[in-house]
This record gives sequence, C-alpha cells and structure tokens, in this order.
Amino acid sequence: MAGPPSKEKEGAIFDVKRIRRLVELMNEHELAEIDLRQADQRIRLRKGGEPIIEVARPVAQAAPAAAAAPTSDAHLVEIKSPMIGTFYASSSPESPPFVKVGDHIGPTSTVCIIEAMKVFNEIPAEVSGLLVQVLVENGAPVEFGQPLYKIDPSK
Repeated sequence: MAGPPSKEKEGAIFDVKRIRRLVELMNEHELAEIDLRQADQRIRLRKGGEPIIEVARPVAQAAPAAAAAPTSDAHLVEIKSPMIGTFYASSSPESPPFVKVGDHIGPTSTVCIIEAMKVFNEIPAEVSGLLVQVLVENGAPVEFGQPLYKIDPSK
C-alpha cells in the first residue's frame, strides 16, 4: 500500500508553496496567465476567462482558420507563441532578424525571442519549411497561442 503515495510524490510537479509564490508573482506583475515548462513537467495558471482546452497538436487548432482562408493557404502551418510576452524578431535592435520571408527553416531554427517577466526566451520553429509570412511586428505584445509566422512545410 506504500506504492500509491510514493507515486503521487514522484508525479507532483510543483508543491503548494511554489504555486502560492507563482500566484503572488501573477498578482504583483498583473499577469493573467503563467505557463511554465521544465523538461516534461508543466504548470499553467490562469486568472478568470474561458477554460483552456489543450489540443495534442497545435496544427489541428489552425484547421478551422485555414478552412476559412483561401484554399492556397490551406497547406500552411502557423508557428504560434508558446507564452504571453513581447515579440522580438532579432537578438538586439542592431542585429538582423532571426528569420525573414523566403528563408528555409528547420525544427531547431530560432525564429524569434519572446520576453516574459524580464526573461528572454528563444523560440524554436518546431517545423521545417519555407517562411512565407511574418504575422507580428517587432516589439509587439503577443498572447499565448497567437500565430507568429506562416510556414509552407512542402517547400
């Protein structure tokens, strides 16, 4: 009977003290959502709003929007923001953008930086293909799940 309690401890991602501290940080910085990942562990806290429905493949979420778009865009894949923050196309104002329209990218290619709570997070493409459209301006705020780029995976 000692098996289940030890499994629960192993499976516990964050303890109550850490969750309380995250809630305090959310209130202190007036954040609506926090989404943290470390290896295969994840915690997501969100104030108010609609319930969050997770979909296994982000591409599946783009299907309804793609159906409404012209058929020529139906095969395009969107790279979406994995967090709330500020979008930066390059590592500094003097540097060229990580990627531009017409670039071929791979799954590990850094496509942008998103600043969240003074932490600069490099965002990988997680898809291969030709960059056909940039959907966000440099320095613009972005939401979780907001499309950043359109990629043609067939090229």
